[in-house]
Amino acid sequence: MNSDRSRAYTEAGVDINAGNALVDRIKAMVKSTSINGVVSDIGGFGGLFKPDLSGMKEPILVSSTDGVGTKLKLAFAFDCHDTVGIDLVAMSVNDIIVQGARPLFFLDYFATGKLDVETAARVVAGVAEGCRRSGCALLGGETAEMPSMYPEGEYDLAGFCVGIVDNHAIVDGSSVSVGDVVIGLGSSGIHSNGYSLVRKLLRQSGLSRDDTFPGTDKTVCEVLMAPTIIYADVVKSLMRDLTIKGMVHITGGGFYHNIPRVLPAGVVAQIEFGAWDMPPVFQWIKEQGALGWDEMLEIFNCGIGYILIVSKDDEADVLSRLDAMAQPAWKIGSIRLRQDKEDQVAVQFS
Repeated sequence: MNSDRSRAYTEAGVDINAGNALVDRIKAMVKSTSINGVVSDIGGFGGLFKPDLSGMKEPILVSSTDGVGTKLKLAFAFDCHDTVGIDLVAMSVNDIIVQGARPLFFLDYFATGKLDVETAARVVAGVAEGCRRSGCALLGGETAEMPSMYPEGEYDLAGFCVGIVDNHAIVDGSSVSVGDVVIGLGSSGIHSNGYSLVRKLLRQSGLSRDDTFPGTDKTVCEVLMAPTIIYADVVKSLMRDLTIKGMVHITGGGFYHNIPRVLPAGVVAQIEFGAWDMPPVFQWIKEQGALGWDEMLEIFNCGIGYILIVSKDDEADVLSRLDAMAQPAWKIGSIRLRQDKEDQVAVQFS
C-alpha cells in the first residue's frame, strides 16, 4: 500500500497497512481449515463454497449467528485472546448440529477501534482452531477498524455458520416420547454464557488472574477462559449408526429454557440433579453469589453443555460410544408424561 495514498485515512485513525498485515498473518490459518467444497481463497469480496449434495434427496441449509458476550471483558482484563475464537465458532456450530446439520463454513466479524495485529491474529487463530474442531471451513470474514467506537484495547466478535442436512434427517424432537432417556455431555466449564454475573462475583471475591481457582489446581484465567466444547465430532459419529431423537445446546437460559425447545407439548424432561460431575467453578459461583441450584440451572450449564434424548434401548450404546470418544457423559434423566400445564423441565433435587 502506497503510504501517501493512505495517509489521510491513517491520520483519521484507520491503518489500512495494519489491515493488510493482518490478512497476510492469517492466510495460513484460514488455509488450514479448508475442506472439500471451498472454491475461493481469502481476500475476495465473498467466500465461494460448492457443497457436495450427493446422496441427499432434499438438502436443507441450516444457519446460526452468535457472539462471545461479556466473556470478552475478561479476555481484555487477562490479556487472554487465544480461546475466545474457539468460543465464537462453538456457539454457532453447537446451535446447528442440534438439528442434525453438518457444518460447512464459518465467517467471522472482528471490530475494534484501533487494530492491533498481534491481538487480532491470536483471536483469528482461535477461530481457525474452532473451525478445525468443527470440520468446517473458515470461508471469510471482516475486520473493521472504527476509531472512537470501542475503548482502547477492546474489540467485539460475531460469527456466522452455515451447515446442511437432508430434510428426512432433521432432528427436531418431534419423536421424543415417554420412557426416552436424557443423556448429558460434560461441559468444559462456564462456556460463553453468564459472564456478566461471573465478572461481578469475580470483582467481589478479590481473586486475580494468576491466583489458583478455588477447588482446582488451575489459575483463575485458565478456569474462566476455558473454551466452549464443540460437540460436532461426537454428534456426527453417533448419528451415523444411531437414532438421536432430540438434542439441546445448553446456552443462555440454562436447563429451563433450552430443553423445552425440543420437547413435544405432552412430555416433561425429568432431570436427576447430581447424576453428573459438577465442575468446581459452578460451586464457587453458587456460594459466591448466594444462589440456589434452581437459579444456577436457569443461568448456567452447570456442567452439562449438550443434551441427547434417545430411546431406552439405545442408552447403553450411546454412553459406551461417548466413553470411547473420551467425552464425559451421564444419564441425567428421562422423559415422562406431562400433567396439565406443568413446566416441561422438572429437576429432582436429592
